[in-house]
Amino acid sequence: MARRATDQTSKTGGLPTREAILRFISENPAAIGKRQIARAFGIKGAGRIELKALLADMADEGQLAKNGKHLKRPGELSGVVVLDITGRDGDGGLTARPVDWDEAANGKAPVVSIRQPRGSKPVVAGVGDRVLAKAETSTGRGPCFGARVLKLLDKRKDAVLGVVRISGSEIRLEPVQKRQEEVILTQQSLGLAKDGDLVEVQITRIGRQGLKHGNVIAVLGSLKSEKAVSMIAIHANGIPHIFPDAVMAEAQKAVPLKAGDKQIHEDWRTLPLVTIDPADAKDHDDAIHAVADADNAGGHVVSVAIADVSWYVRPGSALDFEALKRGNSVYFPDRVVPMLPERISNDLCSLRQDEDRPALAVKMWFAADGRKIRHSFHRVLMRSHAKLSYTAAQAAIDGNGEGRAKEMLTDGLEPLWAAYACLKRGRSARAPLELDLPERKLLLKPDGTVERVMVPQRLDAHKLVEEFMIQANVAAAETLEANKQALVYRVHDAPSMDKLESLREFLKSLSISLARSGNLRAAQFNSILAQVAGTDREVLVNQVVLRSQSQAEYAPANIGHFGLNLLRYAHFTSPIRRYADLIVHRALVSALGLGAGGITSEHETMLDVIAKDISLAERRAMQAERETVDRLIAGFMSEKIGERFWGRINGVTRAGLFVTLSDTGADGFVPISLIGDEYFRYDQSQHSVTGDDSGTCYQMGQKVEVKLVEAAPLAGALRFEMTSAGEPGKRSMRSRPANQRPTNRFSARRGSRR
Repeated sequence: MARRATDQTSKTGGLPTREAILRFISENPAAIGKRQIARAFGIKGAGRIELKALLADMADEGQLAKNGKHLKRPGELSGVVVLDITGRDGDGGLTARPVDWDEAANGKAPVVSIRQPRGSKPVVAGVGDRVLAKAETSTGRGPCFGARVLKLLDKRKDAVLGVVRISGSEIRLEPVQKRQEEVILTQQSLGLAKDGDLVEVQITRIGRQGLKHGNVIAVLGSLKSEKAVSMIAIHANGIPHIFPDAVMAEAQKAVPLKAGDKQIHEDWRTLPLVTIDPADAKDHDDAIHAVADADNAGGHVVSVAIADVSWYVRPGSALDFEALKRGNSVYFPDRVVPMLPERISNDLCSLRQDEDRPALAVKMWFAADGRKIRHSFHRVLMRSHAKLSYTAAQAAIDGNGEGRAKEMLTDGLEPLWAAYACLKRGRSARAPLELDLPERKLLLKPDGTVERVMVPQRLDAHKLVEEFMIQANVAAAETLEANKQALVYRVHDAPSMDKLESLREFLKSLSISLARSGNLRAAQFNSILAQVAGTDREVLVNQVVLRSQSQAEYAPANIGHFGLNLLRYAHFTSPIRRYADLIVHRALVSALGLGAGGITSEHETMLDVIAKDISLAERRAMQAERETVDRLIAGFMSEKIGERFWGRINGVTRAGLFVTLSDTGADGFVPISLIGDEYFRYDQSQHSVTGDDSGTCYQMGQKVEVKLVEAAPLAGALRFEMTSAGEPGKRSMRSRPANQRPTNRFSARRGSRR
């Protein structure tokens, strides 16, 4: 709770002074917004409008920084932050620096003093640790540069992950990271490791030739196994993948819920709910049903039932602790690292066809124009009447149905598609951000290597399920807000001012305008995308617009979801694989009095920490998944050295170009030295490099032909050489005096900056 303002004596027009507001924000480093400031200074009625204007002026003048609806002083730490502990001060105390710090906006990152741990079970951290910490009020005025550790995130040991390579008497460690050098090993330091083993090596010293020497401290497995590539990403990113014995024992003891066991569950087993998932899905956590609304002409009633994980995974249990530690399931092309043991995820909580399962369900009524009129939540016992794949459901709708999909056509699938047509009208009116970003899927051979890369067709069946889930997520957030129940939102902030300005400058070069309105909506981006649809600029503009967007995350404070253009949004539909959804389920159980397994007061007080933690886990999973795909594709491409491929430039830097191949989606790099035999200038605002002599320009989104010259499967890296000509551009003004020539120039012959 924010401290009451202590200085309210100096006011103008009933408002506190700017100094008093700044002092109050500094004394309350937790999330502070206009509402808290108004309450602290006793401002009511029309005074709140004047306060809003004053705070806006302070933000425009740089006295305040905004983070959604929250305010802080520029350069100030507040709330829950992620810190890297980097050393000690003169008195031996730990010092740290914030991981996420915008130096352009806030200046140099501050040195943060780590306060002494407290409590019966204090969290003890040391130099080299990454921690989740709570910023605390400083003893004096001004920004807060003190913090107390809440949780240890990872131990960053002086160790290298790599693969043992033995050639005669020479033993080397080939690192899995792109920028690390080889490490020298000996027979004595090798231990039990063998050629081809993935190992962790502790660095011991630097040799005379500059190479590091090390000792093997852990053997993690053999690269000869079929799941070796994902194993690298698991260990490199510190993803928990082995369930403790206590967790497995607790999962095995779980007892299936049966009809009549608990009266709190409504009996929905006769409702013909169906699951629609990928053909290779192992667990099924959502089922859907729709019917025309007899009381609302043109309207529909949609039911979404989600596996009731909260019934089996109770707060404070071993299962709960491990699920929070993992944060989410991680999906690799060759395996899944689940958030919950298979006994829970693939059995008791999987909505299997013709089997009774507990679920948390929402029933939603939609008007003919696609607007949601009302909704209600229920804790139910349900039975899936059909397990369908996306392709099977779509084939049935298209008149080519077989088996269960054909049987469910009239009573199940056709009403679903009719409801989806209704919901599409509401989606069109809402106008969420519509980026065209095809996803590729790797098909693997039995040995775990890539057989081929494909782009799955985007079916109406996919879009139908997605829209039903979005509406269920909205209903969950609205219900919890209406019941004043704390929850974790899925939030997506609007693009930052600096990113918008960069985008605006880029679009201006294409004669496309972007409004400077302070209330920018996703629809304005859609209008830009529509202008370039079907042109040679479509890919380029889609990429630049995507990169201008903020990253979605979890938070206990709501700032809305910019991309979906929704005021309230919470993840509710996948509690088997996301801890955020489990939190929302528990909150609904408590708020609506639906029985056991609700959220605890302890969890409610820690929602800011939990939200930060699971947001980091999500990013960790995305990184590991991306690295695994890169390594698999690099291995696939290693047999194609010297071949030529078509692709598109997806990134431009001072050092060269990033190119994505059209047929495989493989990403590789063209060093500036392999573009052409002249000097190239880098233009950040135009995402391009231009040759000084020829005026040849290479720009992001441009279609190019490249030759593969090197593949490093272990690091997931590909190197290309440019073989196609660039677009005609403007020659640089080489006749200018030296002091007027551009300074961002590079030597293609030497591959370095001049």
